Amino acid sequence: MITLEDIRAAAALLRGRIFESPCTRSEALSELTGAEVFLKLENLQRTASFKERGALVKLLSLSADARARGVIALSAGNHAQGVAYHARKLGIPVVVVMPRFTPDVKAERTRGFGAEVILDGETLEEAARFTEKLAAERGLTLVHPYDDPQVIAGQGTVALEMLATVPDLDVLLVPTGGGGLLAGCAIAAKTLRPAIEVIGVEAARFPSLLCALEGRPIRCEAGTLAEGIAVAEPGRLALGIARRFVDGVLLVEEEEIENAVLLLLEVEKTVAEGAGAVGLAALLREPRRFAGRRVGIVVSGGNIDLLLLSSILQRGLVRSGRLLRIRVTLSDRPGGLARVADCLGQAGANIVQVEHQRTFTELPLQAVDAGFVLQTRGPAHAAEVIERLERAGFPTRRVDGAG
Repeated sequence: MITLEDIRAAAALLRGRIFESPCTRSEALSELTGAEVFLKLENLQRTASFKERGALVKLLSLSADARARGVIALSAGNHAQGVAYHARKLGIPVVVVMPRFTPDVKAERTRGFGAEVILDGETLEEAARFTEKLAAERGLTLVHPYDDPQVIAGQGTVALEMLATVPDLDVLLVPTGGGGLLAGCAIAAKTLRPAIEVIGVEAARFPSLLCALEGRPIRCEAGTLAEGIAVAEPGRLALGIARRFVDGVLLVEEEEIENAVLLLLEVEKTVAEGAGAVGLAALLREPRRFAGRRVGIVVSGGNIDLLLLSSILQRGLVRSGRLLRIRVTLSDRPGGLARVADCLGQAGANIVQVEHQRTFTELPLQAVDAGFVLQTRGPAHAAEVIERLERAGFPTRRVDGAG
């Protein structure tokens, strides 16, 4: 069994080698949720993820012979970068195997840290089989992403630092995939503060730990925004630790994860990947459960593809009513489109895009179907814009799916 002393020893190894990320109180999120919210910003690590901690502890534990032969890691991205970055600093050759679905940004950054990157397998399980085979062929030491005592001890230093900053936390919300971060944090938190509630948070499409704890067959769906925790089976060590130290597991849906990513960016000005935002998503899902309590949330990583982040932002603006798509019917006469634009300007809406359609429509020849994408101040303003157009004699309908 990994102990608090193992985690403290890991912290001593890491001191001066990694960034001790801040654990800050969020006034905005506290007001929004009714809880006192503290964010542990592991997305500020050099490789933008907590994974550096466990990776470095494992690398430092290797013998000189093992270091000379090199290491191999299996990862969807964050663990790979942590291993590659610190292996290069220690002069250890490293091979990283990634599933083919790994976001390009993670694969390229891993190569940038000097690793040999091999993409193999449609799932983590397929990639794992290839990794074991390659490790045996080349005599490489496996640095497991979560099911390893040194790795778990390293990840537990996250909770150690959180409780050093906020010793009277009532709840700890921890992103959970393979379970290494949850296991390490649970040991540290429960040993230091037995009354604390430690909760793992999984994407609803990958409820592997919850199913394992409840003794149910594990059934996962294809794909999730939180790909960093898309693990079909929890680690053996992590599962045993969870049975002893973890108080529960919450599941969050894809739209809730999207909203949490957007909220962290908007109110905290911090970029979180999907997996890094699930703790906040859980808090937002069940605010009554946590109201009035001091809640620590591990923002575990910030490696998100910019195109994906752009889509999240646009979809969030649509859901919040700040990006509005409408179709307006107007007469096909000179100045008709200008009158609609003038009406929109008077309503305070900003025109982002216009589509003027005469051909692909069932309207009479004297009518035109025009599409507009508009920036508004929110749902009330969007409704006001549509009402103003209707009053001006322009039949209008929403086509953005948000209203």
